Amino acid sequence: MSAETTARAAWGEALPDWLLVLARACDAGSQADVARSLGYSPAVVSQTLSHKYRGALGQVEARVRQALMAGQLACSILGEINGQRCLEEQRRPFAATSSLRVRLWRACRTCPHNLHQEARS
Repeated sequence: MSAETTARAAWGEALPDWLLVLARACDAGSQADVARSLGYSPAVVSQTLSHKYRGALGQVEARVRQALMAGQLACSILGEINGQRCLEEQRRPFAATSSLRVRLWRACRTCPHNLHQEARS
C-alpha cells in the first residue's frame, strides 16, 4: 500500500495539504530517507501518515512545510537556500572550525525559520 493511500484512508476528507506532500515524498523515495531529512524516525512518519502520532503534530507539520514545501528561503549568511538546507544548518552543532560556521550558528539562533529556537537559546 502506498503512503498516499495510507494517509487518505486514515485522514479521510480532513487530509491536510502538508500531509499529502509528506506521503507523496515517501512514495517517491523511501520513508526512511524522508524521515531522516526531517530529523524524525521512520516510526514518527509512519504514525503521522496513519493518524496515530501522539506527539507534537504541529512540529511535524512545520518541518514538512519547511523541508518539502518552502522552496527558497532567505538566509542572512548564505543567501537564498532551500528549506532542506535550512533544516540541515539548524541541526548542526556549534563548531569553531571556520568563521562561516560560527556566523551561521549565531544567525540560526535568532532566525525566524529556526524550528528549534527554544533548544538553541
